[in-house]
Amino acid sequence: MSGSKARMAAINAINNQKLEVAPLDFSEVSVDEIFGQNVFNNKVMKDKLPKPVFKSLMKTIEEKTSLDPDVADVVAAAMKDWAISKGATHYTHVFYPLTGSTAEKHDSFVSPDGKGGAIVEFSGKTLIQGEPDASSFPNGGLRETFEARGYTLWDVTSPAYIMENTNGTTLCIPTMFISWTGEALDKKTPVLRSMQALNAQSQRILKLFGEESGAFVSASAGPEQEYFLVDRNFYYARPDLLNAERTLFGAKPPKGQEFDDHYFGAIPSRVLAYMLEVERELFKLGIPVKTRHNEVAPGQFEIAPVYESANIATDHQQLVMVTLKAVAKKHGMECLLHEKPFAGINGSGKHLNWSLGNGVVGNLLDPGDTPHANTRFLVFCAAVIRAVHLHGGLLRAAAASASNDHRLGANEAPPAILSVYLGDQLNDVFEQIKAGGAKSSKKASTIKLGVDTLPAIPKDAGDRNRTSPFAFTGNRFEFRAVGSTHSIGGALTTLNTIVAESLDYIATKLEKMVGNSPAKLNDAVTKVLSEVVKEHEAIIFNGDNYSEAWHQEAAKRGLPNLKTTVDAVPEITKKQTVAMFKKYKVLSPEELESRQHTYLEQYCLTISVEGKLTSRIGRTQIFPAAIRYQSELAKTCADLKAVGYKFDTDTLDTVTTYVKELQDSLSALDKAMAGKKGSTPLAEAKYFRDKVIPAMLAVREVADKLEGVVADDLWPLPTYQEMLFIK
Repeated sequence: MSGSKARMAAINAINNQKLEVAPLDFSEVSVDEIFGQNVFNNKVMKDKLPKPVFKSLMKTIEEKTSLDPDVADVVAAAMKDWAISKGATHYTHVFYPLTGSTAEKHDSFVSPDGKGGAIVEFSGKTLIQGEPDASSFPNGGLRETFEARGYTLWDVTSPAYIMENTNGTTLCIPTMFISWTGEALDKKTPVLRSMQALNAQSQRILKLFGEESGAFVSASAGPEQEYFLVDRNFYYARPDLLNAERTLFGAKPPKGQEFDDHYFGAIPSRVLAYMLEVERELFKLGIPVKTRHNEVAPGQFEIAPVYESANIATDHQQLVMVTLKAVAKKHGMECLLHEKPFAGINGSGKHLNWSLGNGVVGNLLDPGDTPHANTRFLVFCAAVIRAVHLHGGLLRAAAASASNDHRLGANEAPPAILSVYLGDQLNDVFEQIKAGGAKSSKKASTIKLGVDTLPAIPKDAGDRNRTSPFAFTGNRFEFRAVGSTHSIGGALTTLNTIVAESLDYIATKLEKMVGNSPAKLNDAVTKVLSEVVKEHEAIIFNGDNYSEAWHQEAAKRGLPNLKTTVDAVPEITKKQTVAMFKKYKVLSPEELESRQHTYLEQYCLTISVEGKLTSRIGRTQIFPAAIRYQSELAKTCADLKAVGYKFDTDTLDTVTTYVKELQDSLSALDKAMAGKKGSTPLAEAKYFRDKVIPAMLAVREVADKLEGVVADDLWPLPTYQEMLFIK
C-alpha cells in the first residue's frame, strides 16, 4: 500500500514505536500480595478501626442496617490516615450520573490553620456527604438549569479505594448522587433500592421453604466487557473516532473476520503486555478479573470478572472501563468501548451474568443435579421467566442507546426481541410442570474422544444458545443485550425490580394456598408453577433467534420487537412500569420521567454530533481527495487526447458520478440537520432516527465507493485494513 502522507506517517510511527512504560516484573510481588492493596477493605478496616466501630460498620454492610453517625468520624480518620500512608493528598466522591460515565470532584485533605500553616483533616460529615455542582449533569427536567445544588452520599457497602497516578494518589469514595430535592440523579441509587426490593421478596419465598435466617439475599453480577484496540496514530488521524468513537466512513477490507482466525487466537504481544498491566491495576483495586482473550472481530478483545454483589460489580465495572482507557494510552493505543466502531464486523457488548443468593442459602439459581426435584430453584427460575415475559420491553429499554442500536440484531448480538433460553434439560422440566408436575431431569452424559490417553469427559445436559438475548447458562441468567459503553446499573435496576415483582406475585399466591400448613407447600408450588409456565411460555425460545421464522413467530406470540432506542425508551414511562417502580420504591414517577427525557436527549445529541462529523469529514477530507483524483484523471485523458491516443473515460466517468452523488448526499444531510426536529424529546428523537440517520448512511455509501476507486496516496483517512490489522 502507498497511502497518504498522514497515513504513512502513522504506520511509520507504529513500526518505530517505543513503549512509554517499562516492562512489569511479576516476579517481584505475587498476585495475591497485589490483590486489593489499594482498597480500604474488611481486612484493612479490621486492622485500623476499634473493634466496636468495626463491628458496627460490618453490621451496616452485611445486614444493610442504618449507619451509626457516631461511627463516621472514626472511620473517616482511619480512612484518611490509610490514604495518606498510600501517598494521597486529595479525596473524591465518585459517582455515576445519568450519562453512564464516571464523575468525580477532587478536594485536598489540607486546610489552612490560620497561622500561616496547614492542617490535614477529613471528618465523618465530609465522608458521608459531599456537594458537587449538579447544574450541568442531565436531570431530565427534574430541576431548572440555574438550580445547582446536588449531594453525593457515601455508599458504605462499596469499599473506598486508592487510584494511582504518575505524580500521586487519590482516595476515591463510592457515592450516590441525588438532587437537592432528593431525586436520584445517578445509576447507583436505583441499584441499591432495587436490591432491597429483591431481598424483601426473596425472603418471603425462602420463609415458605423454612429458611428464616434473614441473611440479605443479594443480586450478583459478572459483566463481561468487549472492546477494540486501535493504535493512537490512526485514532488521531480519524476525526470520527476522536469525536464519536466510531468510524462514520470506511470501506470493507479485503479480509475481515470471515476466517474466524482471530477468535481465541494467540494474543498479539503488544496487546498482551497491555492486558497484563490492565489486570495488575485492577488487581490492586480488588477487582477479580478472571478471563482475557481475543474476540471474534480483528482488533477486538474481552475481559471478564468473577461474580460479585451487584452493587460492587457496578462500581467495579466502571473502574474496568476507566482502567482499559487509561492503560491503553500508556501503550500507544486507544481502547474503543463503542458498540460498533467498525461497520461490517462484530460489535462489542457487555454480557451481564446475573444471579441471586447469599452465604446461607447459596446460589438460588443453581439447579443442582436434579432440577425437577429442586422446587426452590424452580420457583426462582419461574419468577425470572415471568418477569422477562411481562417486562421484556422494559429490559430492552435498559439496553437502549444510539450506539447499541448499531449492534443489536447483528450476527454477534441478540435481536431486539426479548426471549428466554432455558436449554434442553430445563425446558423439559418446565414442559413437565406445565403438564402437571416434573418427575425427572435429563441426565448429563459423557463424550468419548477415541484417544486412549484421554478419559471420557462429562457432557452438560443441555447446549448453549449464543443468539439468545436472555439465556440460562448453568447457574445464572446471561442478559446479552447490554451495550459495551453502558453502565450495568440500568440493566441491574430493571432486572432486580421486575424479578422482585414476580417473586411478590408468586409469594402472595403461595402464602394464601399454604396458610399455616407447610405440608401443602409442594402441591401449592406445583399448581402455581404450572400456571406461570402456561401463562408465560411464549417468552421461552430455544432456537435460532436470528432466523426470520423466529421473528414471525415472535410476532404471533405477541413479543415486542423494539428495534431502535426511540421505540424502546417510552417503555420506561408505561403505566405498568411506573406502578411497579413506585410500589417497590425503586424510582418515583418523576425519576422515571427524567430518565426517559435524559435518554432521548442523549440519543439526539449523539446523532447530532455524528451528523455534523459526517458533513465536515465528507466536505473537508473526502470530497477534496475525490476532486484531486478526478483532476488527475481528467488531465491524463486530455494529455492522451492531445497526442492522438484512443482511450476510454470509464474511470473518470465513475469518479465524476460518485463526486456528484457525494455533493448531493452532503447537501441532503445538511438540509436534514437544519430541519425542524419537533417540540418534544420523543419527536426530536424520531426525527433524527427517520431523517438524519438515513441521510448520514447515504453519504457514507457513496464515500465508501470512492474509497474503492480513489488513488491510495490521495485517500486521507486510515483504512479498515490498516486500523484493524496493524498492531
